[in-house]
Amino acid sequence: MAAFENAETEETLTCLHMTLYHPDQEEKQVFRDLSFSQCQQVRADDVIKFGRDSNVCHFSLKDGRVSRIQFALQFFRLCNSSEFGFEIKNLSKRVNLTVNDIELSYLNKVDLPEIGIVCFGDYKILMEKKGGQSEDYFEIRFELANASLLLDTDLSFHQPIPESDTSSPTEMDENEWEKAQKGQAG
Repeated sequence: MAAFENAETEETLTCLHMTLYHPDQEEKQVFRDLSFSQCQQVRADDVIKFGRDSNVCHFSLKDGRVSRIQFALQFFRLCNSSEFGFEIKNLSKRVNLTVNDIELSYLNKVDLPEIGIVCFGDYKILMEKKGGQSEDYFEIRFELANASLLLDTDLSFHQPIPESDTSSPTEMDENEWEKAQKGQAG
């Protein structure tokens, strides 16, 4: 029997890639306790907490305006599926958390989309999930953004402009324009 027949197949780990932005990062170093550009392996059954309290949180943010425990991430398997996902829960009583266009108050939770932006206070975190097969571990990888993430993504956060809005320019052909001009002149 060949050695490769006895070898265990290596499962790939689901990775949550997090690109972090804070406008005062250079000055305040709010992300100084995070390890950037390397994958950190986490047990699948761990609830990962982010916040100010380094005794309770897996990943701490060095900012007095951040709650002791700001939010938590939990890894899970989608029902009747081999795919895995993450849910995010707001654990701050003071600050709401926004995931794309969904606002979460204290203890509210939502499944993270494949790509989403999480916002609270001045913090913006782009979260991107890369699928894997392992049900025992997942990975988290941090990157630092140099500019605001809301400008760099093609996720839309703007309210649509209603078509009946009279304050915005409207399209009209030449005849309609001439009639409108005559109506204003008279």
